[in-house]
Amino acid sequence: MVADTVCRSCGKPLPGRAGRTGRSLVYCSAACRQKAYRGRRAAPDDTVRGLIDAIGRQVEDLVPQPPSVFYSGVSDLASSVGRLRRIARVARDSAQAGSVTPAAVTEPSAARPPSGPAPDSVTHGRVRHDHATRDSETGSVLDESDFAVLVEPYRRELRVHCYRMSGSYDDAEDLVQETFLRAWRAREGYAGKASVRTWLYRIATNACLDLQRRTARRPQRYEPLPGMNHGSAEPPARVTWLQPYPDEDLPSAEEQPDALAVSRETLELVFLAAVQHLPARQRAVLVLRDVLGLSAAETAEALEMTVASVNSALQRARPTLRDRLPRRRTEWTAETDAREREVLRRYMAAAESLDLTQFTGLLGEDIALTMPPNPFWFVGRDAITEFLRISLDPASPMFLGHWRHLPARANGQLAAGGYVRRPGTTVYRAQVLDVLRIEGDRIVEITSFEPHLFPAFGLPLRLPADR
Repeated sequence: MVADTVCRSCGKPLPGRAGRTGRSLVYCSAACRQKAYRGRRAAPDDTVRGLIDAIGRQVEDLVPQPPSVFYSGVSDLASSVGRLRRIARVARDSAQAGSVTPAAVTEPSAARPPSGPAPDSVTHGRVRHDHATRDSETGSVLDESDFAVLVEPYRRELRVHCYRMSGSYDDAEDLVQETFLRAWRAREGYAGKASVRTWLYRIATNACLDLQRRTARRPQRYEPLPGMNHGSAEPPARVTWLQPYPDEDLPSAEEQPDALAVSRETLELVFLAAVQHLPARQRAVLVLRDVLGLSAAETAEALEMTVASVNSALQRARPTLRDRLPRRRTEWTAETDAREREVLRRYMAAAESLDLTQFTGLLGEDIALTMPPNPFWFVGRDAITEFLRISLDPASPMFLGHWRHLPARANGQLAAGGYVRRPGTTVYRAQVLDVLRIEGDRIVEITSFEPHLFPAFGLPLRLPADR
């Protein structure tokens, strides 16, 4: 696919990519990105009929061309069809939900819009969605399809918000669905006084608070297991529901112009685990204020608290969070990214060659290894080396098998999807997703997750045997 060389908004040349990694630039400035963002919101295909017509035009324009141009056209078509499918799903779920409202812990008013004038956006600088759930000319409430078109564009950023609140990728998806259903049931009370985004964030936050109250989740400490050398350090915190979040599933800068809301440091596992220690209200205040950038007044209105209570909760939450974060957190640069990718490459190569010496040489002296939701944990290079030795030695009766890995990214960190071919078998099966925290040229933390989320990371569940 040929990269753009000029800004899609103003047509000026794009800056060079020297020293840059990640997504290619498509706009020359934040102003052009915002302009394009507003244009998409007002686009004539922002209805089900309009989207179907746009897909028809894309199909008609799709003819055999040079490979890069053809690939670009097919990708655009697939994106449009995917959006239509998501809209159809929301419409279907809304129709099935009807008007029956399940019991909730939060007050029903949490799904209603603010009674007075409200800010036009959840974070400063965001644009207001021009649609409301009631047609301004006829006064009729939008049907399922039009409602789905209205709310579906916010799915990704709402999922990130619910993930920060809950720490669970699975729960975040369920919470977004719950948010849309609550919004559908409350649509008649919404008249566009606040932006759709503000309204949805308010509902999503209260859905997260309901989950916390129902489950009463509290982080615990890992307990020593009989016959296992965990190391001499204090056991780390155990957050059994913690799950990784695939970087590819994050909103792009075009979808969510506020870079802070998808910033790397507020998605790292150490941050997510630390946030789980906060009481539910403090957690909500901290995420809305410090991550999403709401004002104290906006946060108070969203959570039905006073401004004084919001400020007090934030003053208590910040020190608690700070005490649970690493004292030094690596600042991202292109050089840092390249160095970390080399560490990941060596990590995967050492495991695949069953080279324990090379493997442990990559570990920091005080490295921590945890495996949520399982009870296994180790702190210190020596304890981890002892644990791995029996599973990497082909002569050991506890030998697990031969490894292959695929690189991935989770929570803004490098990760490795590990596959094991057990003795006597011919297929590598998904075994573990290791998310690495790297400082300098050493791995200082490994969080190992079960493989059921591999598809969310674009990873297959099986790999063929060596050829």
